[in-house]
Amino acid sequence: MKQEELNRLFDSLTDREKLAEMTQLVTSLLTGREDMATTGGSLDANLARADLDSIGTTLNCFGAEESRRVQDEHLAANPHKIPLLFMADVIHGYRTVFPIPLAMGCSFDLEAARESAEVAARECSAAGVQLTFSPMADLVRDPRWGRVMESTGEDPWLNGQMAAAMVRGYQGEEYEKTGVIGPGHVAACIKHFAAYGASEAGRDYNTVDLSEGVLREYYLPAYLAAVRAGVCMAMTSFNTVDRIPATVNRPLLRGILREENGFDGVVITDYGALYETLAHGACADKREAAKKALEAGVDVEMMSTCILEHGEELMREFPELRQAVDESVRRILALKNALGLFENPYKDADAEKEKSLLLCAEHRAAARRIAGESIVLLKNENHTLPLRQGMKIGIAGPFARSRSVLGSWSLAGTDGVSLFEGLREVWPGAELHTAMDGELGSLFDGVTDVEDRIDEACAELAECDVILAAVGENQNDTGECSSKTDLRLTRNQRRMVERLCALGKPVVLVVFSGRPLEIREEAEQCAAVVQAWFLGTESGTALADVLTGRVNPSGRLSMSFPQTVGQIPVYYNHANTGRPRLTGEQSERFTTRFIDCPNEPLYPFGYGLSYTKFSYRDLRAEQNGDTWSVRVRVRSEEGPEGVETVQLYIRDCSASRVRPVQELRGVQRVRLLPGEEREVCFSLTKDDLSFWNGSSFAAEPGEFLIMAGSSSSHVLSQSITLAD
Repeated sequence: MKQEELNRLFDSLTDREKLAEMTQLVTSLLTGREDMATTGGSLDANLARADLDSIGTTLNCFGAEESRRVQDEHLAANPHKIPLLFMADVIHGYRTVFPIPLAMGCSFDLEAARESAEVAARECSAAGVQLTFSPMADLVRDPRWGRVMESTGEDPWLNGQMAAAMVRGYQGEEYEKTGVIGPGHVAACIKHFAAYGASEAGRDYNTVDLSEGVLREYYLPAYLAAVRAGVCMAMTSFNTVDRIPATVNRPLLRGILREENGFDGVVITDYGALYETLAHGACADKREAAKKALEAGVDVEMMSTCILEHGEELMREFPELRQAVDESVRRILALKNALGLFENPYKDADAEKEKSLLLCAEHRAAARRIAGESIVLLKNENHTLPLRQGMKIGIAGPFARSRSVLGSWSLAGTDGVSLFEGLREVWPGAELHTAMDGELGSLFDGVTDVEDRIDEACAELAECDVILAAVGENQNDTGECSSKTDLRLTRNQRRMVERLCALGKPVVLVVFSGRPLEIREEAEQCAAVVQAWFLGTESGTALADVLTGRVNPSGRLSMSFPQTVGQIPVYYNHANTGRPRLTGEQSERFTTRFIDCPNEPLYPFGYGLSYTKFSYRDLRAEQNGDTWSVRVRVRSEEGPEGVETVQLYIRDCSASRVRPVQELRGVQRVRLLPGEEREVCFSLTKDDLSFWNGSSFAAEPGEFLIMAGSSSSHVLSQSITLAD
C-alpha cells in the first residue's frame, strides 16, 4: 500500500479503533476456539465484539488453514478491512527444530544462526505466522535461570553478532535495503528489552538491579546490534531497570532505544507485562499503567487491556498522549505494510506449501549439520572418542532412547531422533545395548528420578567395550518459569554414573540439558564428556555423527560451567578486585577466593575440544592509524581435518573505569587439513577499545593486551599502546 493510502486509512480510524489496533490477544479470545496453553494469567477484561473485531494483532494461531480462516473472519468483521498480524514464539525452529539458542551460541557460527532462522521463517510463514518473538538477546550469567536456553550466552559481542544474524535470517537480507519482508520471511522481534537475564537469584520475573555502566556495556549491546540489523519489533522485559518496570520505563524505551539508537520499529509488551506493573507497585491501577506505557512509548499491549480500556479518556485529558497513540498506530500499520498484508493478508500461508516444507529433507539436513556444530566435547582422555567400528556399545540412562530432545519453546515440533536411533542410523550394524532407559520425570510433576535399576543396568552392560551415560535434565524443566537451585544430575543418575565407572570400562558422559549443569564429580570419573544440550529434530543423528567421528566436534562453550552452584555467577569477562587471586598462590589467604572451591569455572567460556590438536604461534598486532591488524598462525598438529574456532580478546590494562580481564572482539572458524598451517587475520578499531565512561563510549589512551587463542583461558598475548 502506498503511503498516501496508508495515511487515508489511518485518518479513517476512530480513537477506539486505534486503541484496539494497539492491543494483542490470543486467537482463542477472538474466535472462541481453543488454542495452546498460555504463559500468563487470564485476561481481566470484558470486551465488546466491536473491540474484538478491531484488534490489531494476535498470537498463538498455528497452521495455514486455521490462520486463513481466522483472517477471513476478521476481515469480514473489521470495518476498515485491516488485516490481523499473526505472531508466535518461533524460537529455534518451527516444525524442523534446531538446537536451542544456547547450543547455537556454542557453534560460534554466524552463518549457521542466519540459516537456522531462515529455515524457521520459511516453515512458519507457510503455516501462517508473520512475526516471531525471536531472537532473545538477553545476556546470561546464572544457569539457575531456566531461560538461559533461549540466549546465545554470556558474551555481549557474540550475542550481538548472533542476534543480528538471526534477524537477517528471519526478515531476509533485502529488508534493510527495500523495507519489504518478502516471501518466505517473517518479521523479527528482539527481546527482552532490557536486562531480563540479570534477574536476581536466577528466578524468573524477578528484580534486576544494575549500574548504568554494566547495563550499557554488557546487557544492551546485543539488543542494539539487532536494531542496527533492522529488526522490526522490540519486546519489553518483565523486570525493572533502575527500579522502574521496563514496560513503563520512559528513559529506557524512548530514551535509549528510540532517541539514542534510532529504533523506529514497534515496541510490544511481554505477555501481560503492563498489567503486572500494578503488582510491581509502580502503578496504582490500570489507568495509570496505560498512561505510563503511552508516555514510555509502548505501541502494542500483549494480553492485557489497560490502554484499550483507558486510552480514550487519557487522550482527552492529556493531549500529548494523542500524539503517542497516533505514532504507535502508524508504526503498526507500517509494519503490516512492510509484510505486504494489505495486498495479501495471508502472506505465505498455504496448506500445500506447508505440507511440502515442514520437516523436508533439506531442512532436516541443515538441522543435523548445525546440531553437529553445536555439540561441545569437554573431555576426552586416552582418545576414548571417537568410537570405533566393531565396538560393543552400551547406552545407559534416561536419554538413551528418549525422543524428548527438542528443548523448550519447540511449540510446533514433534519428537526428535533419540541417541539410540541416531547410532543405529549411522552404524546400522553396530552392537548396541541399552539399560536404565526410562524417561526422566519432570520437576513439574514432582518426579526427579527414573526407576532405580542400577544393579541390573551394570550387569547388562558389563561386557560392553564402551558405555555412553546418557544423562541430563527433563526438557520441560528448562525455559520460562523453570528456575532451579540444584543443578546436579538427579540422585539415580549420579549413582548410575558412579557404578558404571566402577566397571572399569571407559564411560562417556553425554549430557542433555538446557543450561550448564553441575557435573564436576561425574566429569572427574568419566573418560570423556560430551555436552549435548537439546539439539532439536536431528539430535540423535548429530550426536552419532560426532561420537563416531563422522563429524569432528567444533563447538565451544558460550556460557561457563560452574564448579558448583555456590560459584554462581561465574563468567569469563569479570573485573579484577584490588586483591586478585593469582595463579599458584593457593596459600595466600587474604585474596578474593573461596576456601572450598577454585575461583575458576569447571569449563570456561570459549572452551571445547576437537579430535584434532591445534597449536598457535606468532601473534602480531600492527597499527595503521586508528586500526590494528592482528595476525596469529594456527596449525593442525595431529588428528583429522577439523575446524578451530580462533578467538580474539582484548584487555584495557589501566582506565578511568575498572575494565574486564578479557573482552571478546572477534571469532573466526578455520578449517584445517592434517598438518596445515594458516595465518588468521583480525581487524581492531578504536571503537573496539571503547567503554562507557559515564557519559559516552570512548577509548582512553594507554596499554592494551591483545589475546588470541582457542578459549578465554588458552591465549597468546601481545601489548599495544593507544596514543593520545
